[in-house]
Amino acid sequence: MAFPSSTSRVLFAVLLLVALAAGGAGAANVLVVNNCPFTVWPGAFPPELGGGTQLNPGQTWLVPVPAGTKGARIWARTGCIFFNNNGRCVTGDCAGALRCEVSGKPPATLAEFTIGEDASNAMDYFDVSVVDGFNVPMDFVPSTGGAIRCRDPGSGCADGSHGGEARIHQCRGNSDYQVTFCP
Repeated sequence: MAFPSSTSRVLFAVLLLVALAAGGAGAANVLVVNNCPFTVWPGAFPPELGGGTQLNPGQTWLVPVPAGTKGARIWARTGCIFFNNNGRCVTGDCAGALRCEVSGKPPATLAEFTIGEDASNAMDYFDVSVVDGFNVPMDFVPSTGGAIRCRDPGSGCADGSHGGEARIHQCRGNSDYQVTFCP
């Protein structure tokens, strides 16, 4: 399945080449795109992924993910107010920090993933979870294809993990990904 738009696809390719040239080989890259008509503050856990940032509408954030990263997640925080990197968010808040050191508080739509040790003999595992609630629509797309679309917590999130039923997908180890908020 293709990325949501040709502009996103071109941007993803350019940012991926820049990351690889900067030493990103042997790991994955996640391009986070804010297509929402409002600002989101994506959170990333574990903290080695950068913790979080602010994305105005149309902005992107490239998150390098080391090979062997397990139990990682990225989510949109909404309704945030920060001063000197401290504050609060209405959804997805992570203990009032701009750069998360803990996972976000529900409700939060989660892009969850585990990156293989290397591309030659490992698989990546990924899913979109609404177990902790739903706060924004999300697409989670590996570079190898097979998008997970979660447009709403009910019928529009059929490929997502709901309470009691995990829907985990897999692809070639160290694939790259795009997480799009409000696709």
